[in-house]
Amino acid sequence: MSTNHKVLVVDDEPDVLLLCRVNLEFEGYEVLEAADGEAAMEQLRVERPDVILLDVMMPRMDGWQVLQAIKADEELRSIPVVMLTAKVQDQDQIRGWSEGAADYITKPFSPLALSQVLQDVLATDAEDEERRRQMILEKLQLLQNP
Repeated sequence: MSTNHKVLVVDDEPDVLLLCRVNLEFEGYEVLEAADGEAAMEQLRVERPDVILLDVMMPRMDGWQVLQAIKADEELRSIPVVMLTAKVQDQDQIRGWSEGAADYITKPFSPLALSQVLQDVLATDAEDEERRRQMILEKLQLLQNP
């Protein structure tokens, strides 16, 4: 169970927002929602969540643009971002890991697994996260270029 960590769920699909909210609130998270990247950036500046679940394909400002903006912002860059997306190609995952994602969940996903992924991400310090990200990135690149 979470100890009232705040998570921002960013997705343009109302059903995904609902599924995440119900499951994460049940696990004790405070859940904030945004339906697009611009709304997410506004929420981030006001609410400062502990972790972000971020879809890639959204209107107005896509998930890649949001991830880049977060990682470029000195005040926001330490917030871990978990990509939650239907983009399952190796190059999409390589992009997510190389741009600073803390984890990568592909749709369809198990709503029951969300809490565990978030717990793992929140329990990992920045140095371990970077080491894990580099290891995963190297493996993905090796698989893509045998």
